[in-house]
Amino acid sequence: MTEMMCPTPHIAAKKGDFGNTVLMPGDPLRARYIAETYLEDAVLVNNIRGVQGYTGEYKGARVSVMASGMGMPSIALYSYELYKYYGVETILRVGTAGAIREDVHTRSIVLGMGCCTDSSYEDMFELRGRMAPIADFDTLRIAAALAKERGLCCHVGNLLSTDRYYTDGEERARQINKRWAEMGVLAVEMEGAALYMNAARFARRALTVCTVSNHILTGEELPVMERQEGLNEMITLALDTAVELEKLPRL
Repeated sequence: MTEMMCPTPHIAAKKGDFGNTVLMPGDPLRARYIAETYLEDAVLVNNIRGVQGYTGEYKGARVSVMASGMGMPSIALYSYELYKYYGVETILRVGTAGAIREDVHTRSIVLGMGCCTDSSYEDMFELRGRMAPIADFDTLRIAAALAKERGLCCHVGNLLSTDRYYTDGEERARQINKRWAEMGVLAVEMEGAALYMNAARFARRALTVCTVSNHILTGEELPVMERQEGLNEMITLALDTAVELEKLPRL
């Protein structure tokens, strides 16, 4: 299914520049932080529009990290090209989410078993119905087991991937989030559903791993710099998941 079109319009890397697994934070500065902090011999393979991508080694595994930008249109574009043209097997979104349930607190980790969405991205696939975007089971299984082994505060369940950061009317936004919470949704983020749809289309793996950076209902939130560089438990969880994925058969 992989086609030869490298570089792509948005990624300057050559064929083979990416590892089998790519971590995708939204923020290019977080991508650089992960590469400089955790990867050995990291090489910059993309910097088109400041969307930094690096490939290096982590515990003997060849791993890449590249920013996705904000929102479903952005991660959809980059993940599409990585899956289709570069043959990447797994994308682990590593980002932040806003909790909407009382039992989900800041600094905890959420693994998106599925991603509900208010986006129209799935329209491009011309499905006669509504898709249920879900994570790859093996990737989710590995990440959840590692989190349990480390004693991390980790929740597994549904996320809401939304196109809207702001809603016109505070009370209206509160009611919308309350209804999603009543349906078991743990937290809100802005990328996971599109990533899962692309992974399904190309028979690849994907998982959304988020640190809860704020609680939408209580107003509690982490400082900006901690969002950028203080999410190390989530990052190492994703990196060690990437190492374990190398033990699975190639897709």
